[in-house]
Amino acid sequence: MRNPWLVLVAGFAVFGLVACAGGGNGASKGQMGDLAGDEPAEGGISDVPNPSAEMASKSGKSLSRLQRGHEVYMLKCGECHNYMLPQAIDEDRWERKLPKMIGHAGLGTVEEQAVMDYVIGVRSLKG
Repeated sequence: MRNPWLVLVAGFAVFGLVACAGGGNGASKGQMGDLAGDEPAEGGISDVPNPSAEMASKSGKSLSRLQRGHEVYMLKCGECHNYMLPQAIDEDRWERKLPKMIGHAGLGTVEEQAVMDYVIGVRSLKG
């Protein structure tokens, strides 16, 4: 007799692979799409900066807004690929590619703007 928990876990694993495999647009490969010739700036959880009061002050975004963007980024973006490091990819590239990635993740414009605010916040610490 089959273990029902094992069947359930296997079903979720297959569903997750199918959900993250679609599109062929780079989302499932850990790419921002048009990083021709150079490796994407990828990292793990520990490489992604946490929102801070300094980040909020320099970016002009509220800390709670940055925290929401960070939360969406951490929970959704890592489901299908490695984290693209906000501090290592220019803002224009994020603005071009984020809508496609947000749509691929099944999120809406509110989440998209929160993630973009977070990216702007991280980048504000660079310079």
